[in-house]
Amino acid sequence: MTTVSIDADIKAKWPQGHSSYSPGSPEELAIIGIDLLVKELGTEAAQSFIAQVFEKYPADYKGAEYNERE
Repeated sequence: MTTVSIDADIKAKWPQGHSSYSPGSPEELAIIGIDLLVKELGTEAAQSFIAQVFEKYPADYKGAEYNERE
């Protein structure tokens, strides 16, 4: 089973404030990234940007962990 772990310290700044993040998993990193995209682009533009990533995968893609068990 493949497990991706992330060791990162992210510091984000914008005119209204700043935040620090230390994601440990792809899921945590995605939440941080999506939150920052929404703050930067707004909800609709962030959704459109994220949709570009989903276009690269078939709708029924199960992920690397699932494929390794097959």
